[in-house]
Parts: sequence; structure tokens; C-alpha cells
Amino acid sequence: MLRSVNNLQGLIVHATDGEIGNVDQFFFDDQQWSIRYLVVNTGTWLRNETVLLSPRSIRSINWESQVVVNLTRQQVQQAPSTEMDMPVSRQMELAHAAYYNYEPYWYGPSLWGGIGIPYFGGGLTGFVPADMTTDQRMSALAQGDAHLRSTREVTGYHIHASDGEIGHVSDFVMDDATWEVRYLVVDTHNWLPGKKVLIAPAWTSGVSWNDRTVAVDLTREAISAGPAYDPAQLDRAYEQRLYQHYQRSAYWDEVLTPR
Repeated sequence: MLRSVNNLQGLIVHATDGEIGNVDQFFFDDQQWSIRYLVVNTGTWLRNETVLLSPRSIRSINWESQVVVNLTRQQVQQAPSTEMDMPVSRQMELAHAAYYNYEPYWYGPSLWGGIGIPYFGGGLTGFVPADMTTDQRMSALAQGDAHLRSTREVTGYHIHASDGEIGHVSDFVMDDATWEVRYLVVDTHNWLPGKKVLIAPAWTSGVSWNDRTVAVDLTREAISAGPAYDPAQLDRAYEQRLYQHYQRSAYWDEVLTPR
């Protein structure tokens, strides 16, 4: 099912032995456009007010109120520190995965390492593959930039169509099974009063982090004529109209290939 990322902010996060905090924002990678971490505000019970939790740790979710993770408060408290005022490095991610005993999402052919989803319904967490050699770990570190971006940071980025600016990012729509970002929600009120539209990441042609812009391989006319976005009517029928309008192949029709 598709979910608004904005609507997930504020969900209460529970460990197996008590509350941790609430969801503040998310980190996604700008290559595969998939949410990789929940940023949890822990209030005052931890020295670091925010922590990163992987979707791999999720045991269950009530999308209206809470997230339950397969971790204890002590595990979260003793986790490797993550400096939120600095870019999350691959080295930091690898330390995070090793501590929680997760398979790194970039290790393997699928969206989440060896599988296409971050978790199983029974709450099974990930695992670091036994065959992940020292050389492979070093190779992962050598990749450098993890290409992680904050949903809060990117909200507000200007959208540039092929023939000019047309709005800004106001939200993200994610797939709650795979945690992929399926759409950017674009508010076009500065060009088309009151209208919001959806743009798939596959239709973007580049993101400028310095200029805070997202380039889209569509014209302003095509976007303005597209179906308006209504969260209450975001179903497969709406998605079909969206892809038909832009004459693009739908993601559910694509042949699955290794990531």
C-alpha cells in the first residue's frame, strides 16, 4: 500500500521493553529511491536526542499510531553514535549494520541485500552474511558517499520541468512493503494555484543538492494537465491514469531485475 511520508512523522516507536520516542523524519538513498532509516526523536532519555533505526528492525506497524521494533531500549542506547549534523557515511552505516546484526542493504542483488523487502511479518531482523569477507567489507567502505538524503531536507526543493520551474516538493509517497519512494508530491501552487501532482523518481533527470532543485524530464504543460493528487483517492486506478497520461511504463509491469 502507498503511504504519505508526512503522515508517518510522529508515529510512536516502541522497543520490546518500552517506548523509544517518535518518528521525526526519514533518510532515503538517492540512487534507488528507497527509505533506509527512520530518524527517531528520543526526547531526553538518551544523550543523543535522535537515533537511526533501520526498517529491518520493525516487528509490527500500526500505520495510524505506532511502530514496534525488535530491539530493546538498551540496544538502542548502546548503538554506535550517528552524527545527525553530518552526512551519514558508508562506514557509519556498516558499523550500524554490524551492531544490529543486519545484512547491509547494498550487499546483494535486491533492494534490501538478498531480498526485496526490509522485513518479514514475523519480525525477523536482518543478518550480516557469513560469506561477507573482509575484502568485501573494505570494498563497501571504499564506496564512500552513501547517497543518503533527509526527507525533511528535500521537502521544499524546487521542481524544474524541461521548460522551466513548476513547483516544489511537499511530500513523498512510499510503498509500505518495500519502502521504496514511489512518488514525489509536487505542489504547483506558485504556477497552478491549489494543485498537487505526483512525479515518479524515474522521471527525474537529476538532483542538485547545492541548488536545492530536482530536474524532471517532463514539460510544464504535461505536468499541468496531469491528474491532480488526492491522498484519499490514491489507488491503482489513479496510478494507471497517471502513467497513461505521461505515457510511461508502470513500475508494477516492469521485469524484475537485480538492483
